[in-house]
Amino acid sequence: MSRDPRVDVYIDRAAPFAQPILTYLRDTIHAACPEVEEGVKWGNPSYSYHGIMCGMAAFKEHCGFGFWKSKLVVGDDSAEGMGQFGRVTSVRDLPPKKVLTGYVRKAMELNEQGITQAKPVKAKRKALPMPDDLRKALGRDKRAKSVFDAFSPSHQREYIEWITEAKSDETRSRRIGTAVEWIGEGKPRNWKYMKG
Repeated sequence: MSRDPRVDVYIDRAAPFAQPILTYLRDTIHAACPEVEEGVKWGNPSYSYHGIMCGMAAFKEHCGFGFWKSKLVVGDDSAEGMGQFGRVTSVRDLPPKKVLTGYVRKAMELNEQGITQAKPVKAKRKALPMPDDLRKALGRDKRAKSVFDAFSPSHQREYIEWITEAKSDETRSRRIGTAVEWIGEGKPRNWKYMKG
């Protein structure tokens, strides 16, 4: 079993409550998968076997542990945001060693077979209705209208939201004037923050 010294340091620096949790997880993973590659990814201990398999992390008041292909390994009942087992504050919050070993072996099998977890399909956002005053202003500037029509839906949405969120008619009118100017120059709404 190869153990990464960086994980030793990570565990040593973790809060006292977290150290036995991290050690339990590490030992269980290594015992279930002797060929596992231990490392550090995204600043936290990570375990790979024919691809990334699982990872753990310690926070101020809890730990998190999760499988990369969580729904295929643990099922749909897992607590996504904190890993599959929610906020782990003691070893008792984790499955028994036999169950956890079964999960590790399932993750190994999925990786060996090259099975991937389907990515959730994002719901397509509905286009926002064009405010009449913006439509009229763009109608008076053919270049701006042409550029706006060529913008991606997200760039169009940014302008429409900026204008409709104005609290007063004066602000709304000023924003429409600025929008038509920027659009005519080919600038998306947040052009000031774009790298370039």
